[in-house]
Amino acid sequence: MHVSQVPMAIKILIAGGFGAGKTTLVGSISETRPLRTEESISGFSAVAGKTTTTVAMDYGRLTIRDQYTLYLFGTPGQERFWFVWDELASGAIGAVVLADVHRLADCFPAVDYFEQNRTPFIVALNRFEDLPELEVSRVRQALDLPDDIPIVLCDARRRESGKEVLIALLQHALTRTGTPA
Repeated sequence: MHVSQVPMAIKILIAGGFGAGKTTLVGSISETRPLRTEESISGFSAVAGKTTTTVAMDYGRLTIRDQYTLYLFGTPGQERFWFVWDELASGAIGAVVLADVHRLADCFPAVDYFEQNRTPFIVALNRFEDLPELEVSRVRQALDLPDDIPIVLCDARRRESGKEVLIALLQHALTRTGTPA
């Protein structure tokens, strides 16, 4: 009789400011159709062309070699929905703070939250083809991040880019907990 091994569950948060690309990142990585809790924006949007906002969470899943199942929870970006973060963060191995390089200040609350809660996190700069090359040292300084917090570049629309972000987070979280990678 062969008993199959149940994959290890790993919970990961995808956080950041309003319109940073959290929903896009979860959707591009997830192996299943992601759960989205988007509603129409009432009033003015600070992000051109953005007509919806996440009101609870985004949810996706990614299985790695039948050994690990990553459960991805995208947090809502607007301040009025931050009360959801404590529930979503419970049991998470770490977080990705997705930052829109045009609005770096929008990710301050997420950085502060994970620092205060001692949650391992990385910063992923969501950049598209039309953006100039960024100096990571300048971004680190602008966000007041210590040298041990990884900053990676990504394109939230691209699955491979999203996977690289998750690998960077997992490596960082394992290093922070003293677990061999």
